[in-house]
Amino acid sequence: MAEHELEIYGGVDSHLDNHVAAVVDSTGRIRGVESFPADSVGYRALHRWMRRQGRLVRVGVEGTGAYGAGLARHLSTAGVDVVEVNRPNRQTRRRRGKSDTVDAEAAARAALNGEATAVPKSHDGMVESIRVLRIAFCSTRGTRTRLSNQLRDLIVTAPDELRATLEPLRTDDRVARCARFLPGAPTDPVEATKAAMKALARQHQAMTADLDRLRAQIDDLTAEVNPAMRAARGIGPDVASILLIAAGDNPERLHSEAAFAALCGASPVEASTGKTIRHRLNAGGDRQANHALWRIVMVRLTCDPATQAYAARRRAEGKTTREIVRCLKRYVAREVYGLLTNPQPVTPTADLRPARQAAGITLAVAATALGTQPARLSEIERGVRRPSELEDRYRTWLHQQQPLDAA
Repeated sequence: MAEHELEIYGGVDSHLDNHVAAVVDSTGRIRGVESFPADSVGYRALHRWMRRQGRLVRVGVEGTGAYGAGLARHLSTAGVDVVEVNRPNRQTRRRRGKSDTVDAEAAARAALNGEATAVPKSHDGMVESIRVLRIAFCSTRGTRTRLSNQLRDLIVTAPDELRATLEPLRTDDRVARCARFLPGAPTDPVEATKAAMKALARQHQAMTADLDRLRAQIDDLTAEVNPAMRAARGIGPDVASILLIAAGDNPERLHSEAAFAALCGASPVEASTGKTIRHRLNAGGDRQANHALWRIVMVRLTCDPATQAYAARRRAEGKTTREIVRCLKRYVAREVYGLLTNPQPVTPTADLRPARQAAGITLAVAATALGTQPARLSEIERGVRRPSELEDRYRTWLHQQQPLDAA
């Protein structure tokens, strides 16, 4: 076979300023190692260098969610089969040492022998928008909590007149009161405390405004990306954003629901030996996604009759609450996988509010007729939460009111 017809496999150890690339042939022999800048010019040079070595079959990139994200996007756009490579384990590094060249060669061999099979996230759609907005959302939420705690701690040590006034108030009322302070000269401890409280309260108000704006953007994007998921019981904008981010813009990369369950850390792990056959809890995977599954289960245990019946049946069989929750998380992972890869069309709810208003019916009247709360019907009309049974009853009831009102 001619040199240029060799099947080759690439590996890349990614870094902030440069990427180290290695190429091996189908027998695992090293064909070359080079370093390239971590920018668009370097990406093109790396791709050309690999193609000159032979027919490029697959490239394993380390860190496709961080420093290697740009390179992975460039290669995928060029039609290259890119797989995500995990960092070598500690035992291998302790035995062979650590260098960029060694890591690049290990990535190339992982692409060759099939050890690396995970398709990286594409980072090129609305889910990527949700991801970056959620980063800002979580940071803003944490900052606001810290400001609330600092304001509370200042009140604990504040002069008696301030403490007596502010300590009984709720956080929102306390912030509003402190933001209106007109402190005097800071030489007086009381006035200095007021100045500090006012600064923290103003920051808290700014964080609250940013948080509301980010929450609304995430709400709209998750409803647009996957309305079927948002319509599922127990899945709000926060949980939906976590699960969408876990799957990425290309959820088809998840080849089975078992793979998604493993990604979320909701799959049992074999731990058998000798005559002992057992499974242990999976402590790996995306822990935020695992927490999202737990939140769905907790909501359904509270308000979903089918989930409550399942829990009662398994409890009668001797299962503990923790074991039941683990089983339910695995079931929810299977359901979410179907919503991610094959979402079913969802009936729009934008017509419900105009129909109710045209009939001259208030939310309170409709809620009384249906035996629920006005807030639940408002959430259905806005598409925020959509319990299927209540939504169907509400739609049917509204349809029955139209002929009466028209007459």
